[in-house]
Amino acid sequence: MTAPEITRASVGLRSERGPILLAVMLSIGLVAIDSTILATAVPAIVDDLGGFTSFPWLFSIYLLAQAVSVPIYGKVADLYGRKPVMLLGIGLFVLGSLLCGIAWSMPSLILFRLLQGLGAGAVQPMGMTIVGDIYSLAERAKVQGYIASVWAASSIVGPTLGGVFADYLSWRWIFFVNLPLGIAAGWVVWRRFDEKVERRKHSIDYLGAVLLAAGGSLLLLGLLEGGVRWEWSSLPGVAIFVAAAVLLAAFVVVESRAPEPVLPLWIFRRRVLNASNSSAFVVGVLMLGLTSYVPLYAQGVLGHGALVAGLALASMTIGWPIAASTSGRFYLSIGFRKTVLMGSLFVIGGAALLLPVDADSALWQLALPCFVMGIGFGYVASPGVIVAQSSVGWEHRGVATGTNMFARSMGSAVGVAAFGAIVNSKLAGSASSGGALDLEHLSAGVLAPAIHLVFIGSAVVALALLLSALLMPPHAGEEAASASKSADRQDPAAT
Repeated sequence: MTAPEITRASVGLRSERGPILLAVMLSIGLVAIDSTILATAVPAIVDDLGGFTSFPWLFSIYLLAQAVSVPIYGKVADLYGRKPVMLLGIGLFVLGSLLCGIAWSMPSLILFRLLQGLGAGAVQPMGMTIVGDIYSLAERAKVQGYIASVWAASSIVGPTLGGVFADYLSWRWIFFVNLPLGIAAGWVVWRRFDEKVERRKHSIDYLGAVLLAAGGSLLLLGLLEGGVRWEWSSLPGVAIFVAAAVLLAAFVVVESRAPEPVLPLWIFRRRVLNASNSSAFVVGVLMLGLTSYVPLYAQGVLGHGALVAGLALASMTIGWPIAASTSGRFYLSIGFRKTVLMGSLFVIGGAALLLPVDADSALWQLALPCFVMGIGFGYVASPGVIVAQSSVGWEHRGVATGTNMFARSMGSAVGVAAFGAIVNSKLAGSASSGGALDLEHLSAGVLAPAIHLVFIGSAVVALALLLSALLMPPHAGEEAASASKSADRQDPAAT
């Protein structure tokens, strides 16, 4: 069997895809809930384990591990299949959850969060890749809507569960609850998902994987901690970016010579993939601006409680799955480029609606822009992943999906750094004028103009999303459909 003849997945009857999709949704749901459930339990964790100054690493180390491992998992999946990588990811996530639940100190909890992040780095892109393998181009939009709804539900369920566990049981149940759900998802994938992958000897690009992981980790670390643990212009702040640049440059050299590179450089020479990845990057930046500062604005400026503030942000996660589930009707009729352009205009419109929000605004005036931007994200992110997957064959789909996810993670890190620097700079100016930098005591008059700069920045970044959409080839939809039909003819799951 030659490489082009490798089948994507052998699922037998279409009815058997349902349990696989359910397992994928459950696995992705674990990762999605885990990204929000921990925040509300931080006070309880600190009270039990101590280490207040170290608790931000509970989030940073998870994001680092997840982000840098995604492209590596994508390549391994293209070599050996999705099933072993998905099972590995679920196994690492469940094991990390168990260890987090029995952690005895803050350093041990941070270490086990690293293991969780490595598991999450496999689960999310493999879930998306499996969907691309077993569903046709026309079906994927509806399925993407299901997956987007998982994220929407998780954004509401996560903080609620975290608060309930912390207040009435123990913060450790935040992690223990993952065990039965993860085991169930792994069992379904093991029993129901079957691949026919050519077994042959591969040349593993170990050096490339190490250089990518090390360089990516340093780059993300510099973005996440710059301006927080050290000044941007300080020796550590500069040195970490220089080291990252050297490692990533060495990675490019190694990849240009490797027989089977972990991240093939042709990825960056394909216009459709560059457009999809740049759009994912911008979406990552904007998402962090919303998720980090909209609830804070609702609480600190508009004076609402934490639950109500969360509902303002939840409007974004309502709009996203609505658009994702209907995007197929558009990209199948008007093409991917016009669909992404339409989504970009929604995002720009939502960002513009944020600009007049002030301390006298009603909550709906803050929630409406989030809802509109969520619709835009649904029409940008979901078609972006689908066109990236459909523009390559089975043997490259894991890399294409992983690179898209990595781009969004990098955008999130840049968003954290950029918007955090903007807000901190404004607050520092207020402090020099007699204000206070203690978040609990910041007045609305000090906090409002600082966060409003984030809203202005979001509007500017949203324009970059339009440029990314314009980069998409005009006939990307036709090329993707052709590639998908060709792949479907080789795939028994699509017949």
